[in-house]
Amino acid sequence: MYRKFKRARLSVSALALVAFGALFVAPSAFAHSGEYAEFNQCPSTNPNVVTCLYNKTTSGEVILGNKKVPIVNPVVLQGGLSEPVGESPFSSFYPALNGESLTKAAQPVPGGLSGLVNCKEISNIILRLLCEATFENGFTGVNSTLELSRPASEIQVSLGNILFENGVSAKLPVRVHLENPLLGSGCYIGSSSSPIIWNLTTGKTSPPPPNKSISGTVGKVEVKGPDEGILRLNGNRQVDNAWSAPAATGCGGAGWELILDPIIDASVGVPSKAGTNTASLTGIADESPSAIVNMH
Repeated sequence: MYRKFKRARLSVSALALVAFGALFVAPSAFAHSGEYAEFNQCPSTNPNVVTCLYNKTTSGEVILGNKKVPIVNPVVLQGGLSEPVGESPFSSFYPALNGESLTKAAQPVPGGLSGLVNCKEISNIILRLLCEATFENGFTGVNSTLELSRPASEIQVSLGNILFENGVSAKLPVRVHLENPLLGSGCYIGSSSSPIIWNLTTGKTSPPPPNKSISGTVGKVEVKGPDEGILRLNGNRQVDNAWSAPAATGCGGAGWELILDPIIDASVGVPSKAGTNTASLTGIADESPSAIVNMH
């Protein structure tokens, strides 16, 4: 572990030296080439942005209430970071140029509609009867899409905490969009006024019961790309199992939501208190000084 952290410190120091020299090079257009093309949406010419971030989650799972949804389609968090603000370990986050700071990648819910809504599991007899009457249809596929619930500027990232597996690595305000023809286009768990807040970590969590502590990892630290300007954390895993989730809203649209929202709540098990939900996100985290990105 000490050797891994030592390599990380040396890599960060090397990148900082190259970035200092690159400050005197005129920035290029946003169409970066080669391995730096992944930073095309980074606002790298913003003078407040010192680091470009491209974090791609390729596996893991989200457990919301009593439902588990594996991550099978990549989800990308991308944008620019400032220097840490004051005494805080967190950097200000600058949104992606195309507005997709967190890409909307639909994840299929296992079992489709019957996997999401099992009418026989609902104890309230009125809701159970309404559920059986409502869900006798052929619209079986359901997608779950993670979205930001508040502006991307409210994201907080600490590169130091990521590297040293200590404290909160990223704070994300999110919501879960449930998509199905019957549920309509506005069925969400979480909103701007009642967001799901993930305090992800590459270290150990401290959730309230019944959840127990789980661990993330910084992954394998590598330096890559021309000028060795990209710091890659391969197999990076960020976790949080201490968050709560609100009830569902907007399912089925006007009128129908009075029936469908309570059915989704009863089926998914929301609202759910802290210590009953889990997010585990595994993939790669690429970082590069904005000055180096602008050279490519």
